[in-house]
Amino acid sequence: MCAFKGAPDMAALEENFPRGGTRKIHKSEKSYQQLVEHDNLFDISNEEESTKRKKNQKGPAKTKKLKIEKREGGKSVKEKLEILSVESLCEGMRILGCVKEVNELELVISLPNGLQGFVQVTEICDAYTKKLNEQVAQEEPLKDLLRLPELFSPGMLVRCVVSSVSITERGKKSVKLSLNPKNVNRVLSAEALKPGMLLTGTVSSLEDHGYLVDIGVVGTRAFLPLQKAQEYIRQKNKGAKLKVGQYLNCIIEEVKSSGGVASLSIEQSAISTAIATQEQNWSLNNLLPGLVVKAQVQKVTQFGLTLNFLTFFTGLVDFMHLDSKKVGTYFSNQAVRACILCVHPRTRAVRLSLRPIFLQPGRPLTQLSCQHLGAVMKDVPVQGFFNKAGATFKLKDGALAYARLSHLSDSKNAFRPETFKPGNMHKCRITDYSPMDGLALLSLRTSVIEAQYLRYHDIKTGAVVKGTVLTMRPFGMLVKVGEQVRGLVPATHLADILMKNPEKKYQVGAEVKCRVLLCDPEAKQLIMTLKKTLVTSKLPVITCYEDAKPGLQTHGVIHRAKDYGCIVRFYNDVQGLVPKHELGAQCIPDPEKAFYAGQVVKVAVLNCEPAKERMLLSFKLLSDPEPKNERVGCGQKKRKDVGVGQLVDVKVLEKTKDGLQVAVLPHNIPAFLPTPHLSDHVANGPLVHRWLQAGDTLHRVLCLSQSERQVLLCRKPALVSSVEAGQDPKSFSEIQPGMLLVGFVKSIKDYGVFVQFPSGLSGLAPKAIMSDKFVTNPSDHFVEGQTVVAKVTNVDEEKQRMLLSLRLSDCRLGGPASGSLLLLSQCLEELQGVRSLMSSRDSVLVQALAEMTPGMVLNLVVQEVSEDGSVVFTGAPVRDLVLRASRYHRAGQEVESGQKKKAVILYVDMLGLEVHVSLRKELVNRKAWKLKKGSVHQATVQHLEESFAVASVGETGHLVAFSLASHLNDTFRFDSEKLQVGQSVCLVLKTAEPGVTGLLLAVEGPAARRVLRQPCKDSEMGDEGEGADPALAAGPRKKHGLAIGDVVTGTVKSVKPTHVVVTLEDGVMGCVHASHVLDEVPEGAAPTATLKVGKTVTARVIGGRDVKTFKFLPISHPRFIRTVPELSVRPSELEKDGHTVLNTYSASPVEKIQQYRAGQTVTCFLKKYNVVKKWLEVEIAPDIRGRIPLLLTSLSFKVLKHPDKKFQIGQALRATVVGPDSSKPFLCLSLIGPHKLKKGEVAMGRVVKVSPSEGLTVAFPFGRTGTVSVFHVSDSYSERPLQDFSPQKVVRCYVLSTANHVLTLSLRLSRTNPETKSKVEDPEINSILDIKEGQLLRGFVRSVEPSGVLLGLGPSVEGLARFSHVSQCSLPKKGLYSKYLPEGRLLTARVLRLDPSKNLVELSFLPGDTGKPDVMSVSPELLVQKQEEDVEVKERDRKGEKKRSPKRKEKKNQKGQEEGELPSKEQVRAKRPGKRERLGSEGAQESANKRRKKAGPPEEEDSGVEVYYREGAEEEAAEAEGTLTKPAEVPRLRLSSGFFWDVGLDTLTPALPPRGENSDSEEDEKPPHATQKKSKKERELEKQKAEKELSRIEEALRDPGRQPESADDFDRLVLSSPSSSILWLQYMAFHLQATEIDKARAVAERALRTISFREEQEKLNVWVALLNLENMYGSPESLSKVFERAVQYNEPLKVFLHLADIYAKSEKFQEAGELYNRMLKRFRQEKSVWIKYGAFLLRRGQAGASHRVLQRALECLPAKEHMDVITKFAQLEFQLGDAERARAIFENMLSTYPKRTDIWSVYIDMTIKHGSQKEVRDIFERVIHLNLAPKKMKFFFKRYLDYEKQHGSEKDVRAVKAKALEYVEARSSVLED
Repeated sequence: MCAFKGAPDMAALEENFPRGGTRKIHKSEKSYQQLVEHDNLFDISNEEESTKRKKNQKGPAKTKKLKIEKREGGKSVKEKLEILSVESLCEGMRILGCVKEVNELELVISLPNGLQGFVQVTEICDAYTKKLNEQVAQEEPLKDLLRLPELFSPGMLVRCVVSSVSITERGKKSVKLSLNPKNVNRVLSAEALKPGMLLTGTVSSLEDHGYLVDIGVVGTRAFLPLQKAQEYIRQKNKGAKLKVGQYLNCIIEEVKSSGGVASLSIEQSAISTAIATQEQNWSLNNLLPGLVVKAQVQKVTQFGLTLNFLTFFTGLVDFMHLDSKKVGTYFSNQAVRACILCVHPRTRAVRLSLRPIFLQPGRPLTQLSCQHLGAVMKDVPVQGFFNKAGATFKLKDGALAYARLSHLSDSKNAFRPETFKPGNMHKCRITDYSPMDGLALLSLRTSVIEAQYLRYHDIKTGAVVKGTVLTMRPFGMLVKVGEQVRGLVPATHLADILMKNPEKKYQVGAEVKCRVLLCDPEAKQLIMTLKKTLVTSKLPVITCYEDAKPGLQTHGVIHRAKDYGCIVRFYNDVQGLVPKHELGAQCIPDPEKAFYAGQVVKVAVLNCEPAKERMLLSFKLLSDPEPKNERVGCGQKKRKDVGVGQLVDVKVLEKTKDGLQVAVLPHNIPAFLPTPHLSDHVANGPLVHRWLQAGDTLHRVLCLSQSERQVLLCRKPALVSSVEAGQDPKSFSEIQPGMLLVGFVKSIKDYGVFVQFPSGLSGLAPKAIMSDKFVTNPSDHFVEGQTVVAKVTNVDEEKQRMLLSLRLSDCRLGGPASGSLLLLSQCLEELQGVRSLMSSRDSVLVQALAEMTPGMVLNLVVQEVSEDGSVVFTGAPVRDLVLRASRYHRAGQEVESGQKKKAVILYVDMLGLEVHVSLRKELVNRKAWKLKKGSVHQATVQHLEESFAVASVGETGHLVAFSLASHLNDTFRFDSEKLQVGQSVCLVLKTAEPGVTGLLLAVEGPAARRVLRQPCKDSEMGDEGEGADPALAAGPRKKHGLAIGDVVTGTVKSVKPTHVVVTLEDGVMGCVHASHVLDEVPEGAAPTATLKVGKTVTARVIGGRDVKTFKFLPISHPRFIRTVPELSVRPSELEKDGHTVLNTYSASPVEKIQQYRAGQTVTCFLKKYNVVKKWLEVEIAPDIRGRIPLLLTSLSFKVLKHPDKKFQIGQALRATVVGPDSSKPFLCLSLIGPHKLKKGEVAMGRVVKVSPSEGLTVAFPFGRTGTVSVFHVSDSYSERPLQDFSPQKVVRCYVLSTANHVLTLSLRLSRTNPETKSKVEDPEINSILDIKEGQLLRGFVRSVEPSGVLLGLGPSVEGLARFSHVSQCSLPKKGLYSKYLPEGRLLTARVLRLDPSKNLVELSFLPGDTGKPDVMSVSPELLVQKQEEDVEVKERDRKGEKKRSPKRKEKKNQKGQEEGELPSKEQVRAKRPGKRERLGSEGAQESANKRRKKAGPPEEEDSGVEVYYREGAEEEAAEAEGTLTKPAEVPRLRLSSGFFWDVGLDTLTPALPPRGENSDSEEDEKPPHATQKKSKKERELEKQKAEKELSRIEEALRDPGRQPESADDFDRLVLSSPSSSILWLQYMAFHLQATEIDKARAVAERALRTISFREEQEKLNVWVALLNLENMYGSPESLSKVFERAVQYNEPLKVFLHLADIYAKSEKFQEAGELYNRMLKRFRQEKSVWIKYGAFLLRRGQAGASHRVLQRALECLPAKEHMDVITKFAQLEFQLGDAERARAIFENMLSTYPKRTDIWSVYIDMTIKHGSQKEVRDIFERVIHLNLAPKKMKFFFKRYLDYEKQHGSEKDVRAVKAKALEYVEARSSVLED
């Protein structure tokens, strides 16, 4: 079959694919076009040459016949079938793509013909973008927001639209795509939606019965029912619910409301068979990619096919998208199914695909890559060439491959099209794969073919690669390694040493040889090094921890040098530690100075644990055996001598009390190793001694000294390291002042400490320079054998003496953090060594202890509860193991013997064989969060050891160890510096994972961040050592021989508010509690103040308190001799046999308080005020505590607001026991009586809930709650009675009733404070008996019932007002009453009738009865305006209401639609006939009335003003007319003030009053039967009447005061004043009266076009009116459109502010809040926006949010605006918020800027408005004493005088004048001086 059939086909092709002019064909193209005639280009045959030969042998006639075709048609067809290129893409092009890669922030999309595009995360859909913004705003991940990799998977087919084609920095074109349905489906309209259509959409929200799907069609709401999604959820979504942003292929099942609602289905069976049909009305404008259509082959060409589909449309199928199995078999008119690939928006060209994979929508592509990716192939034949796109090649396996034009040659200049004739051979490389085409992508570029690496996957870590320098950046150098591969050489890796000017060495474009440090193909990250040593190294590389075999030597780079060693990094971020002792043959004391980060080093692997990713390295390369040989020789010569300073291995022979008897190997020389010398840590020495056994070998032990008697050894790591590093001087001549030496404390004297060094030299550290702290006793600071660092201050070589300093300030090298971490690591490492010793022992108990680590959770059984409150457990793996939880770690839990508990291990005491555990929930149930290294946390100390502490991270409960010392010399702590269990500290984590120790490592932050232990919870033991005096708890207790009852003498050491510390004989400390100072304590007194420091007192011992448990022990207790004696100095106690003894035998504090009964009065002493829990903590006796809830301290609001001012610590209080509550370990007390909440009692409570229209819920201490009815909130009802109440507000309540255990309360002042005798405007009504007939009452609307309106008069009393007594006018629908009389509205009513038997109260709201305005005289603020009502009104108007056309009126009368209605949108003023204003001619009015009588029926609409009149008269008139009228019909009211605008205009000019009936309309409105033939006289009379009326109208029109009453009138007015916004707004209001919303809109649009562009304010008025209109009557979409336009045409800020006001006034608070947030982003530099937003939040009662807005404003605004903004916020607080806070703000400003008179002035104004006279006078007094300029002082004196004249007395005025005179005199005297 021929490729071209003649001119007609060619013409058809041109018509279907119009492309413009023809293209000049290159000679080479012409030559090979003539060779190819067979249409099946892809019919692969082995006899290709013979086929071509046959073609050439065809007859000359046929050749001639096709000649013109080939020249013209062939050229054109090839142009049409050119495959897509980046140049052919354009913005708005709809195209089908396949997800190729999914990254966190973008998708990589494969497009047809080997193209590629990118979709940003914000281009998925609007709902997903909104969620992302929310996530960014709250700075934490949203639970229901999926990441892109969870929403999309490679292979998914997606419909895209090209959003832009841009050029990148490298000069390449980048295609940006969008998946947003609003962009993809923008071409569809709601009307175009048909059932069966296949669309794509994204889930926008989850509903109860399905999902809302965003399909991007404006005006359509697409819903996916749950049952239609179940199959997809089960099969494709793994049973999970669909989430926002999920991409779906949907079929429209049903369309309702003209496209307004569409029901969708995502069932795979329906989607995979969906076909676009002609019935769905697809057009070239809205055709979407991905649709499957039935098509017919129109033409077969060598470049592809032309198809005809959907009857009228033609499309192209290029060769890449033919069915590979049917290539060569296509023929004209063949029926096929095809998938639309793309639609060009301008040319409307459609491209399709016949590949079977695309013919089943919803099915993903499976093949995403090809097998030989990266392979280089030679002699690959060209299959076809395409001018604008590229060429196709045939691979060896017969598959087709494609190379883009840019990849056919190395450069544009080198490109030769003639070399790409079909059959030409080329060398190429497979670089990529196009899933959309199923083709491999090739490159013929030499650089790509020869490239060593094509992808990141090809590069292996450790490989040496060549690259080209791209650019130099501060952080490093970018190197191009391959066509698509770029790597970074960090700045530290540019050379073996750190380079200052690397750009001088490395020029852009230069070739470099690098080594790969790290390659992450997934993240496309490549890090390399240019360090010559690494690049050229022949040693094996370590790329993983498994490669690190012990003994392996390799090169590495020092990552960090620390004082504990160096961290060396290798490849793939593998790193290891070189400990300090392995840094060299000699000890290096300061590695940070000896080594630097980035230094290349050669290391040997000592040990590696791959599972834990830990590696130990050494810089000692184990290559020099000489020292060993020397040592052996030495040993042979002198077997029994060991050199001082020599390192030896020893074997333990025997353990003694003081140390170890050992034998020095290999010659078994006896030596002694003292216990303190086993470790640098004092506490670890005895521990190591305990677990070493005879036969154990110790390595690297230092010989300290040698004598005839014995050899003394040392195993301290610090001393060993110093000897190895050669930092141990052998003689005094080597010692210089300033040197730092490591030694140990040899002996301690009163005058100082002697320190010995490894070489045997020693020196003295005098007391003065022993510590930075004051030294009282040197033994408190150091112990013998302790390791110390000493600084040489003075050397006396002759006397062989030297002076040393042990002060931290002198001896510290690094920071405290590094020192403390090193000490902690060493300590825990030693403990781990002890564990390994224990695990090798035979004892099962010991082995079990060795296996236990902190953090392990155990299931234990309570064995016993000790006297000190601790708990002993069993249930561990070993029977005899002791596990103990201290009183603190018991956490207040009630435990019994045999009870099962879960506990967490805190510390294993390997010396005492005891395990410390905790029952605290936060530790047992710790969270499995991963903590970051370097993160800062608040932690709570849980366990204290001598050298370190164990704490728990507050947020997670992880256990962390931190060192208590930051240096070897840092051993002394004052009492105030010592940590306590439960104390809060700030820690910086140094490890992220717990090691073998089970603990994270950390260092302590600043000590200032420490917080004392927080008060125990109610459930915890109440007397657990809170606030214990450090003086009592410090240090080891001295024993005493005191017994209870002994009289002792002592000296007062310190006086605290609640106790006195007394020093007794022998230095024993005793304590006197405040309750044991005086016999009679006056209320308010502080007894301890009577005792002075230094005073000698006589006291009697009444008990003994244990320092650790704070529990009073009986004298028989073995630890009683170490207790703190509790003393009493009461005179009565000192009398013989008059003393009492504290109860020391009670098991718990709960038992101690059983002696107190509810109602009992006790004297207690205030310990502290707990701000968090809001209670006073008091002590009744040393061992009995109490709590007074804040609400039980006073009935005064002032006291409750500032309790700290009323109550002082240590003050004696008389309190009443409130109870009983025996479950708590403290007494519950009250300062205001028993607090039984009986009827008639007044108590303070806290509001916990505000229920609109109902009342308040108030909570009292101890869990009781009560309710306050809305009728008992105040003595005077208000429209919003609950407005001033919010949760947590303190209120004074009166208990009305306690029936049925429910507290009924009242807040009325007449109840809570009857002494004030305040006026009761609204009396209490508790029953119908409290009401009298004729009484005038106020109440709140409860509901509108069918019989009338229910008005609440009291909590349980309601009255009924029948509809006839509600208003003078009645509404046509009873349902409308509920709109005018909403629930909770305050009304005044007159009691008409009472019927107590039926419990009936009949009321009237009529003005005649109440004297108040009619309840239907409604202001717009009370009307809830809704669009539905507008529609109803509009419908009635359309049926004939209120139209001036006579025909319309007749029609209406015939239908009998005479019912009137009250207008529902505007302010209404109804006036009676007799009281109507006379604005027109009286004569005209009278004549109109006469004519009305003659005409018969009173028409419903004449001039538009209606009058209220009796129903009877109306009925009579209706009967006379013969029409039926509803009995309650009310004539329609004329709107006296037009349309009410919320913003801009307060009122508009009133409408024109009636001037009598229009004569024309009167005549026309006569009944039809009256229109008979008239006589000549009658016609004459009518003519005269018409002329008179005409002259009257003309006269009226000339009247300047006449008000417009028709559209024509308004048209005339706006023509005369086109730029007057008030006229245009009146015109709009005129239309809104008749509910002609569209006409009102049209008037607004006309006004905007008419008003001059110079009149910005006038135009803005109209825009605001239009916004108002859309807000009331329009939809959110219409409002949004108007708003966007208004922002474009006006100053944006003004429009934003106006709309925010509109939202706020119409109570659309959510929309207003969102708008303000937009404004804060857009106008963050505008202070007015911040102030407006603050005011908005305060009006909403959101004071906290307003305070945060102020803080944000100060961060965003320039400093010069701060004072103004703060002042404005303070004013807002005065007006809308908390006046106290406002005063605080002003005071703070004035303390900073005392001379800012403007702030003083505003402060005075605000205080005058909102404060008391005293407060105002106080401010005036302060300001007139300022040192200001005379002019300013005169201003303030004048203001002060004016104020006193207005508010004060004559005496006050004189006082101000006297002060002014005094000021003037003082001023003049200063000037004279």
